[in-house]
Amino acid sequence: MAIEFTKYQGLGNDFILIDNRSSSEPVVTPAQAIQLCDRHFGIGADGVIFTLPGEHDTDYTMRIFNSDGSEPEMCGNGIRCMAAFLAELEGDALKRDTYRIHTLGGTITPQIISDGQVKVDMGIPRLIAGEIPTTLAAENEKVINQTLEVAGKSWDVTCVNMGNPHCITFVEDVTAIELEKIGPQFEHHPAFPERINTEFIQVVNYNYVKMRVWERGAGITLACGTGACASLVAGVLTGKCERTATVELPGGPLLIEWSEIDQRIYMTGPAKKVFTGKF
Repeated sequence: MAIEFTKYQGLGNDFILIDNRSSSEPVVTPAQAIQLCDRHFGIGADGVIFTLPGEHDTDYTMRIFNSDGSEPEMCGNGIRCMAAFLAELEGDALKRDTYRIHTLGGTITPQIISDGQVKVDMGIPRLIAGEIPTTLAAENEKVINQTLEVAGKSWDVTCVNMGNPHCITFVEDVTAIELEKIGPQFEHHPAFPERINTEFIQVVNYNYVKMRVWERGAGITLACGTGACASLVAGVLTGKCERTATVELPGGPLLIEWSEIDQRIYMTGPAKKVFTGKF
């Protein structure tokens, strides 16, 4: 059976989108997703996203398999791409620009605003160790500037859960980080029982930071939406950032706001269609 797909990218973080609305389970397996994501022998992507029927009073459900076949709770760049994909699937039938999407990390609400930009209500960040999860602090304590030994070096890290787990460390120069070497050691560190996404942040000023990321299950990617959100939160908690800032990723910028009014995180960035096909 041929399956149609659409390739989308958000700041170079690219995904294979599949219309899965007729079934409550993904139409391909994690092993098949690995093959599809292969950049030499498959379509090539950081992950496969399935648009399933909604659950718990939501419009749709998001499931995603990473390029290594693992399943994350959600994906910030991916959910912007999913919103653009849904708008294309629905066409003029519903004429809505906002969706309530159920994910394994909670309900996320993206809104298509203009010129391919999507603003996403990412919810309230979770900050205590038991919610990350990590053993770097007591279960009911926050992990802010805790010392972590990785690759023979001590790193000051702050941990945030944005529907998926993140470890953020601030560095002088993000270009000097040997991401291929250090990233896997953070991801598989025993302090993180469910593995971890890791962001390396260079603060340019209070409203502008540069970021490189090692994604759990995907490795080096050009962008990570949840990571950008988590990094702003870490910047605010450590006094390095204001509550609204531009996060510059290798694939381009995201605007992130941690609202003082409702304590929710808002992420604004692009989602662009690349091509369609069948496999």
